[in-house]
Amino acid sequence: MMFQRQFLLQSFLLLSLTTATAKRLNTIPRLSPIGPRVWRDQPDKTTLGEFDGEDFETFFHNQTLDHFNYRPESYDKFPQRYLINSKYWGGANVSAPILVYLGAEEPIDEDLAAVGFLVDNAVQFNSLLVFIEHRYYGKSIPFGSREEALKDASKLGYFNSAQAIADYAAIIIHIKETLRAQYSPVIVIGGSYGGMLASWFRLKYPHIALGALASSAPILYFDDITPQDGYYSIVTKDFREASETCYQTIKTSWSEIDELASKPDGLSMLSKKFKTCTPLADASELKDHLDTMYASAAQYNRPPTYPVNEVCKGIDGGGFGDDILSRIFGGLVAYKGNLSCYVNAHTDPSETTVGWRWQTCSEMAIPIGVGNNSMFPPDPFDLEDYIENCKSLYGVPTRPHWITTYYGGHSIKLILQRFASNIIFSNGLRDPYSSGGVLENISDTVVAVKTVNGNFLTKQHLVLLQNKLHTQPPW
Repeated sequence: MMFQRQFLLQSFLLLSLTTATAKRLNTIPRLSPIGPRVWRDQPDKTTLGEFDGEDFETFFHNQTLDHFNYRPESYDKFPQRYLINSKYWGGANVSAPILVYLGAEEPIDEDLAAVGFLVDNAVQFNSLLVFIEHRYYGKSIPFGSREEALKDASKLGYFNSAQAIADYAAIIIHIKETLRAQYSPVIVIGGSYGGMLASWFRLKYPHIALGALASSAPILYFDDITPQDGYYSIVTKDFREASETCYQTIKTSWSEIDELASKPDGLSMLSKKFKTCTPLADASELKDHLDTMYASAAQYNRPPTYPVNEVCKGIDGGGFGDDILSRIFGGLVAYKGNLSCYVNAHTDPSETTVGWRWQTCSEMAIPIGVGNNSMFPPDPFDLEDYIENCKSLYGVPTRPHWITTYYGGHSIKLILQRFASNIIFSNGLRDPYSSGGVLENISDTVVAVKTVNGNFLTKQHLVLLQNKLHTQPPW
């Protein structure tokens, strides 16, 4: 993935700058490009690459709370964090480019190491690097404290994607004015939810960003544009391609769990077999945990760990017994490492968990369901039930059609052909969210790059993309 994004960004700079004129309320998987840190007993397996933050300087912008209203409270301010690396920048005098990474649903610190490839591109293109933190995450908190900001829907109402990209616009303009770099072209970059923001930013603020690199951005997973079962169909495909026996074992395990749970002391036996941290109150606790593990393994199935393969090795290896549930436990251990207990451990919810729950309940209502042709039990997405659950949590209903109303999505090829340019959508086809991504070229300057084998570009993809490029950037 690192190589893919590095090459895509290089390609994009050359391409765009030369043309410059279910009842799954709590389980809509987060869209972070980083993913969970697993193998806690083997930290070397989770290494994402070295990153030296010494070259970054931290700033805080006095950001406007509400960009879209003129009520007195709309003018309230909060400090929004951003970081700048000017080590490799060629300067405003030569209109050297500015690469802006758009933060997503986590503190910006967590993104820095994962996107170290931007430093390599900064060296090649003499670029200024900017990382901007998303409002309501990290140190970019309105209303003085996280507790106050997350208190109720009246405060959370300012926590949405439109406000976020308006924040980015204000900060980019501020940076360019401060550095007197009005003629330096800006490329916005993001992964997953941040990739969605990058593509939407280019569409909404073309006068600020010359182009966007949107990696793993499922902008079509709204309003039933994408089949509900797209996500879990790819999870299933990933596991089946890794091992047919692993796939069959997982598919069979759900009924085995239910059967054991229905027996006297069945939940106690399940708790013992899976070494749960507290006794299971219901079989759904275990099934939800395994569901999340398989989905996360597929979504972040990258080197050097390839967690899908690791899980299947644990399942197929039979190290804890040959019966179905012992094999499933083997996969759990392979994924998480040797721990004193698994499943339902008490952990305080992270700010990402809390923030993403609001975002998916308000506007990012991605209708992920499970169909009949997967290794998971069927579980269709029920929009009415979802809206009611969200309303019970926050007192306001979900707006499931707002994303397509505000940013578009229906008839995407026709619409973007009319006015869009300079966007690269990149997707690894083993990423479950790629089912909601742009997978076909829309025009010469709105292009899709797909990787078939894992998250890397094949030689054929590189040749195909290189054929679209001009030879020199214009600065």
